[in-house]
Amino acid sequence: MKGVILAGGRGSRLDPLTEVTNKHLLPVGREPMIWHPVRQLISASITDILVVTSTEHMGDIVNSLGSGKKFGCQFTYRVQEESNGIASALAMAESFSAGDKVVVLLGDNIFEYSIAPHVADFTRQEKGARVLLKEVADPQRFGIAALDEKQIISIEEKPQSPKSSYAVVGCYMYDDQVFDFIRQIKPSARGEYEITSVNSIYIEKQELEFGIVKGRWTDAGTFDSIIEANLLLVVNSNRILV
Repeated sequence: MKGVILAGGRGSRLDPLTEVTNKHLLPVGREPMIWHPVRQLISASITDILVVTSTEHMGDIVNSLGSGKKFGCQFTYRVQEESNGIASALAMAESFSAGDKVVVLLGDNIFEYSIAPHVADFTRQEKGARVLLKEVADPQRFGIAALDEKQIISIEEKPQSPKSSYAVVGCYMYDDQVFDFIRQIKPSARGEYEITSVNSIYIEKQELEFGIVKGRWTDAGTFDSIIEANLLLVVNSNRILV
């Protein structure tokens, strides 16, 4: 199994901090933000990791992460020249995955506990995909899953009238069908290739499973949430709980 960290985007909600550096290099706790998804993948025994980031910040990302030696992993890098959606960025991992399953982390998502149990569940899946859900107080900000007793029946992006309070967080696990599905989707109204569109194809095929995130989680994409991320990781000295 291979890991993919998506660390592109403009980070405009964190201006002016992101005028001088990539959002994923901002400090969270005692380390650059992007170190957290690296440590999460390693905690799940995933050490072959692709990092996708933007043209203007690739050098800074490489300077921070290096070859992977200091983490006990191996990095491959890809440049995303246009910021046009998570699915578009993930498409760049096709040759890297080489038919293996992939665990995809958004570089600004911070989890208190290791994702290892969820990766283990995904390993036991014969096919399909797995997403992680977390109950949130402000579901209008996220992609929200409508659930029945056993499965996700739909995902709606930033709904005005949410069907649940369970957000699909930035950790996605896919088999090798994902790249064919990405080729099938079209840009959304905002001109992006949405990962929700990919997940919806898995739902139609009844091949999307889910797990519930243990402990605290936040995306560090706004000033309020990056403060929350700092508080979350400072308490544990950036250690990931198991």
